Amino acid sequence: MLKKWFLRHLEESIHMLRGRSARSEALHGILFASPWLLGFCIFTAFPIGWSILLSLSDWDPYDPVVHRTFVGLANYKDVLTSDPLVLKALLNTFTYALMVVPLGMSVSLGLAILLNQKVRGISFFRTAFYVPSVVGGVATTILWTYILNPVFGPLNNGLHAINVLLDKSIVLSFIRLPEPLWLFDPAWTKPSLVLMAMWGAGGAGMLIFLAGLQGVPGHLYEVADLDGAGKLRKFWNITLPMLSPTIYFNLVMGLIGSLQVFMQAYVIDGGKGGMDNSLLFYVLYIYRKAFVEYEMGYAAAMAWVLFTIILCLTLLVIKSSAIWVYYEGEKNA
Repeated sequence: MLKKWFLRHLEESIHMLRGRSARSEALHGILFASPWLLGFCIFTAFPIGWSILLSLSDWDPYDPVVHRTFVGLANYKDVLTSDPLVLKALLNTFTYALMVVPLGMSVSLGLAILLNQKVRGISFFRTAFYVPSVVGGVATTILWTYILNPVFGPLNNGLHAINVLLDKSIVLSFIRLPEPLWLFDPAWTKPSLVLMAMWGAGGAGMLIFLAGLQGVPGHLYEVADLDGAGKLRKFWNITLPMLSPTIYFNLVMGLIGSLQVFMQAYVIDGGKGGMDNSLLFYVLYIYRKAFVEYEMGYAAAMAWVLFTIILCLTLLVIKSSAIWVYYEGEKNA
């Protein structure tokens, strides 16, 4: 009996020590993670919660917080039913996204294929194509605002010089290139922004595609060569399927980024929305409501509507990925 009592108390002591040790380890872990936890609570969790509360309120930021008025879902109702500029901003944003995402991915993939060739000095060319994406977005926008100036901009001057040469040509005199007003014409404002976006197509998207291309097994191309497959067949049946996870990633990131376009339109027009509100993108309109008209509750509701739209579109892409994204490991399993 004494032996059993001793063993039982020994086990209890061991469990107690282990419990203390586990609590001590947990405490140390929390202490080491506390800087991140504190930053997350202050800079992420609190702003999210505060924006949700604001979206249900009417509050002027120049008034004390205690003067905030709870209005329920009234802000959401106004966003979805009463404001015609919301629909205009959404239409501008989706039009821009539909233009820039597929075109940007195509250009990035094309550059990655060119820069994946085994030629002398390829490192220099990779650096040269990546450098434009390093330049700050504001500086790039200012540069392109000058390039696209319809009066003294080099692009229109070049197009005009080509048209003069075509007019003097006997064979090609019937051809004339357009000389658009670019940012001063509502029909050309979004193509102008897409052209600006292509300036940075050699950035992160290109590097991700380049990494994906270098991960394609070389023996697949060797087997295709033995079977007599041409370049187009190899690209369609080998390169694209093997790159589908990379395309999937770039598609999701490009979609999220394009639906939050703001900086270019703000720098070009100072946030006014451009000619006929053709540059009034959704995030720009949120900025106007929050920091120009000081309707913080309305702007917060608009932000959560945008979050819901982006979430739904992202989930749609994720759900569809099971159909067109190829994972070699899963197929072999």
